[in-house]
Amino acid sequence: MRVLIVGLSTRAIAQSAYEAGHDIVTLDYFGDSDQRALVENHSLLRDYDLAYGPEALVRVGRELDAQAVVYTAGLENDPWAVADLAEGRTLLGNEPDVLCQVRNWDVLRGFFRDAGIGFAETLLPGEEGLAEHCERWVRKPVRSGGGRDVDYWDGSALACHQILQAYVDGVPASAAFVADGEDSLVIGVTEQLIGREELGAAGFAWCGNMVPLELAKADREIVWHDIATAVSRLTKHFGLRGVNGVDFVLHRCADGRPQPVVVEVNPRYTASMELFESAHDESIFSLHVEAVKGHLPTSQDQARWKRTDGYLGKAIVFAKRPVTMPDTGGWFGLGRHDVPHTGERIEAGHPVCTVFARGDGRRGCWSGLLEAAESVRREIGDQIGGVTWTQRSS
Repeated sequence: MRVLIVGLSTRAIAQSAYEAGHDIVTLDYFGDSDQRALVENHSLLRDYDLAYGPEALVRVGRELDAQAVVYTAGLENDPWAVADLAEGRTLLGNEPDVLCQVRNWDVLRGFFRDAGIGFAETLLPGEEGLAEHCERWVRKPVRSGGGRDVDYWDGSALACHQILQAYVDGVPASAAFVADGEDSLVIGVTEQLIGREELGAAGFAWCGNMVPLELAKADREIVWHDIATAVSRLTKHFGLRGVNGVDFVLHRCADGRPQPVVVEVNPRYTASMELFESAHDESIFSLHVEAVKGHLPTSQDQARWKRTDGYLGKAIVFAKRPVTMPDTGGWFGLGRHDVPHTGERIEAGHPVCTVFARGDGRRGCWSGLLEAAESVRREIGDQIGGVTWTQRSS
């Protein structure tokens, strides 16, 4: 069975599928060179000169030969597009009606309220008057993703495509889980890298993950238990299938107890999952396909996923100024991914590539990511006054 993998970016999940021996074709916006070296890839940008959008993905995706389809980031906000792409094919993922529910902010906040699970207080347009009791609020798009267009609320009226969420003090984090529509298992928990200036990111922009989330042993058990409870109830209520993600903030209560406060549910493959694949030598794509079919791993596997040998991290390097890529033919061998093409022009604030690092502890892993990012900056000349931007901002 040939599987079409489609979304804004497909390199990571395509690599997982390729290494597990699946027959795939991919359609995304970027068409990164390392992905094209592995699998058949179709790029809206490079092959069709099309801007990114669900309409373009559907138009091109319908013409590609595949018997099944998997969608990635972005398309969870467009259930109609998922339905069109899956017409006449096997949908390996959450059904459009499930997406309509779990990506509906009013439905989602009601679920968490009724379930008694920590969820960032969320207000819809017309409810701004209820925000006075909280000091800081974050304004974000209804069709959220990657922290784009997210900022602190200035008190103005919300547009119809925006919501407010109460700002939660703590460590940005995420959890990945696999589900069969009834039951679920947590794959892992990560620290999220958000708006890190050292990486060229700003504001609330997502720019990577580190695994595991740094916690004392007792706190780790509490967090895993709370997350497992949350995703179990999410799975049963919405009928989630395959691999999914939950973004949360690890808040500390007045008594010091760690409390995961959920801010978003991502009903599809997430960018952090390739770290779990590397840490545990486990094909996330295969886990996804089997779970959609109703086959979950055992609870013993979850116990194994709690243990990680050291720390692993991935970071997105953003361009600080407009740059033109040098010869990138050897970048994959340097452990870089999402590699741009030689001679490609990348504008300021746009992603250049993804770098990876390992360390015995969190600090060593983070230092490794910064060193890898700085190496990229030196190579592409993304410097200010002869000093790399990562050095300048440290």
